[in-house]
Amino acid sequence: MRSVVTFHYTLRDPSGQVLDTSSGTAPVTYLEGAGQIIDGLDEQLRGAAAGSKTRVTVLAAKAYGERDSAQVQRIKRAQLPVEGELHVGDQFQTDSDQFAPVVTIAGIDGDEVLLDANHPLAGVDLTFDVEILSVRAATEAELSHGHAHGSDGHACG
Repeated sequence: MRSVVTFHYTLRDPSGQVLDTSSGTAPVTYLEGAGQIIDGLDEQLRGAAAGSKTRVTVLAAKAYGERDSAQVQRIKRAQLPVEGELHVGDQFQTDSDQFAPVVTIAGIDGDEVLLDANHPLAGVDLTFDVEILSVRAATEAELSHGHAHGSDGHACG
């Protein structure tokens, strides 16, 4: 039986720096095994009970993957689909297609730009402090659609 889980989290990097949190915002609701959250977190939250609090460490391979040097490429500035001044750390989408990759400028050398298409958290082990708010059985509609429909099982929106 697959479940729909609702939780709050605080995400930290290996140095303990907070990278993200749902505190003060809506909690996350997801269908187990549907790819709505990173695999390592999904796997480690299986079977968690409502009301429980836990700390989960997710290794990079089960989070945003290991860094891939093939995802770093040097190209001519004129080839970039962005106008204006560039800075190391800037991010942009490579095309107007909503599914086009997002890249980060990793370096600038004259008219050449080093682009990194790795996820910014690739290669980073992550720690989540999680509070499970609710756990319920997934509905048939959620299972057939492949995603949670909200904490009560009704379609969102």
